[in-house]
Amino acid sequence: MTVEAPPAAYHPVVLEAVETVEAVASQVAGAPEDVFPRRWVGLAAILAATLLNLLDGTVSIIAAPSIQSDLGGSATTLQWIAAGYLLALAVGLLVGGRLGDIYGRKQMFMVGVAGFLAASLGCAAAWSPESLIGARAVQGAFAALMVPQCFGLIRDMFGKDMGKAYAAFGPAIGLATIAGPVVGGLLIEADLAGLGWRAIFAINLPLGAVAAVVGAKVLPKFAPTARGERLDGVGAAIAGAGMFLLVYPLVAGRELGWPTWTLVALAASVPVFAAFVIHQRRRTASGRTGLVELSVFAKRSYVSGVVFVVAFFGSCVGFGLAVGMYLQLGLHMSAIDASLAQVTMPIGAFIGTAVGATLMTKLGRAILHIGLAVMIVGLVGLLAVFASAEGAIGFAELSIPLFGYGAGMGMIFIPLYDIIVADLADHEVGSASGILESFQQLGASLGIAVLGTVFFSIVGTNLTSFVDAAQVVTVLTIALTATAFGIAFWLPKKAKAQEW
Repeated sequence: MTVEAPPAAYHPVVLEAVETVEAVASQVAGAPEDVFPRRWVGLAAILAATLLNLLDGTVSIIAAPSIQSDLGGSATTLQWIAAGYLLALAVGLLVGGRLGDIYGRKQMFMVGVAGFLAASLGCAAAWSPESLIGARAVQGAFAALMVPQCFGLIRDMFGKDMGKAYAAFGPAIGLATIAGPVVGGLLIEADLAGLGWRAIFAINLPLGAVAAVVGAKVLPKFAPTARGERLDGVGAAIAGAGMFLLVYPLVAGRELGWPTWTLVALAASVPVFAAFVIHQRRRTASGRTGLVELSVFAKRSYVSGVVFVVAFFGSCVGFGLAVGMYLQLGLHMSAIDASLAQVTMPIGAFIGTAVGATLMTKLGRAILHIGLAVMIVGLVGLLAVFASAEGAIGFAELSIPLFGYGAGMGMIFIPLYDIIVADLADHEVGSASGILESFQQLGASLGIAVLGTVFFSIVGTNLTSFVDAAQVVTVLTIALTATAFGIAFWLPKKAKAQEW
């Protein structure tokens, strides 16, 4: 193993601080010297990068009305600000991990962080809705370079002690996954340096700087595992085209009046995805490495897991968009008030994540059913709030239902992937996990497209229409969550044993 020397451009005070943190972290963690000695500081860099991605996936939801007020744009614009990021991430994840194999995990991690920071600066400086959506797509593309390297780097640094890393990593991931709207509201209210909504992107710069500086100095640089192999660029282009044909008409169709071409585009996504499968089979038959291991789709449990991921994450993200729009556009709450009205949801998720991580080995698949059941109870409670409060709702009415919804959601985050891949052979797990991550982001994009379109199709100029829209989206979210509950019976009963 070789570790790059820190660039001379870094200020001595920064490097001295990093070295101090390394010493303290090693003492606290009791890291043995025969394992990578700077692993806990390296984990901090990986966590910073992971938080960048997780927060940016949803942080724009609460800022959308402020962005619209400043830059203009329609309801479709609000959907694309979030969906553009997620769609680019979904496509990029198909190649991000492979690029790490070809060129090195650390190298691709650093390129991803640098590109993500540059795109964040572009988002903060956006002058029109189109420029912001474009910068968001670039953000998603570089996040797709950054995120897949994290698991491999953790494995390189921790070896058999990976469990310790994920014990610290898991709850933070669970909280960050849905804390974006709360963070966004706080930043907009703080109006840092008069930036307003632009602060939700500018804040990425110091967090990303931690990932870049610490990562460059501490993360290990191993030789690429697939040096010299060629990336399947054609396969990536076909998959990207299929995803775009599926998501774009769903977002744009309502505002355009559903012209014929939107329906044609939706239908065209099916043969495009079929072409992707044919291309992957031909590539594998010729002895070349494809983007996905198609053998995983021969197992019903894995296919069921893919459907579960799309339904689960699509409902969660789409529901979050609808609630945020209802509170701000319907009840005219400020960004901070809307954030505080939902604050019990990430608190519940944080607690639920700890519960899920603790009980996943003992309960296996049952923890998913428990989490989904708790989510449905919370959603039914929220539906009752919408029906009885005549629109005049706030923290007091939302706190308990959203806490339950968040707690149930949190129980699912950590065990989910380990349960889905439990029936797969060891050589299939890496590709299968990458496919799941891509489908997770595609599901989130579809959730924004479908549930967002339903919401904006119902709303009008009066509060009653916003209440009606929120109720319909909540009912659809209950239906999707119940669908996931049923699909979960087809998943493996126990999580895959990890050889850490």
